[in-house]
Amino acid sequence: MNPDTDRIRQLIESWLALRLDPAAATWARDRQGVIRLGDRKGLYLAFGMAPRKVGKSDLGLTDEELSAADEARPGWNPRGWSVDQLTRALFLLSLPSIEAAELVATLDQLFGAGEVGELVSMYQALPLLPHPSAHILRAAEGIRTNIKAVFCAVAHQNPYPAEQFTDDQWNQMVLKCQFIGVPMSPIVGLDQRANPHLSAMVVDFVHERWAAKRPIAPDMWRCVGRHADARGLADLKQVMTTGAPVERQAAALALSQSPDPVAKSILDTVPDLVEKISNGTLTWRTVDAMSSQ
Repeated sequence: MNPDTDRIRQLIESWLALRLDPAAATWARDRQGVIRLGDRKGLYLAFGMAPRKVGKSDLGLTDEELSAADEARPGWNPRGWSVDQLTRALFLLSLPSIEAAELVATLDQLFGAGEVGELVSMYQALPLLPHPSAHILRAAEGIRTNIKAVFCAVAHQNPYPAEQFTDDQWNQMVLKCQFIGVPMSPIVGLDQRANPHLSAMVVDFVHERWAAKRPIAPDMWRCVGRHADARGLADLKQVMTTGAPVERQAAALALSQSPDPVAKSILDTVPDLVEKISNGTLTWRTVDAMSSQ
């Protein structure tokens, strides 16, 4: 289903009206008018000039504004976006209605010439654009990069991958977090898109790390619990026995997500952690907080 681009564009315009000084607001309106006429060159020039014309300050959206974002486009969370990123999203949304192939060709031009800041802006904006299924290959390309800012623009606080990626693309993205050293918790739909193949991939990766005597990020177990097979459950039991406190907490959370009776029998040995999970004092958020200390 196409996003309601008119509603999203109007919302962005209202936010920028409160944050841009008169000169910046005039420039953005003028450029938007040119883009609405279908001037692709005007779009490319405006896209590159945005940071100089409107600045890079944080938007600082209020809770009410963030709630409005989610209402306009479910899953959209522009918390942490900057003024230039939002302005670039507005320019993309100001393109006249075009077919999917033409939109993809226009984006290809921008991506092909884009520096890191431009790439981040475009990947963040993917869930707002029309013809969502047409952008899958572009998003998949974004998760192959080793540039953290670009990877996170796709993987973090972005509903597009959960909605559009195949399981193989999804699994690649989730596991890539471990390779480039970013957390998995900001991934939208992380628990809902859990699948048996990902669980097995993580277990294989864990064994490789153990064999190399290298540490394991505790949040990896989050991908195992729901679909843990006998091997995965055995690993979780081992972590419960020999792991550091934060690893044991992560393993307990993973086990609590498993429907397998074996998982419950392992949890029965740690009633203190079970109680913390039950009363909400032990969550993946608290594990993330402990891991970052």
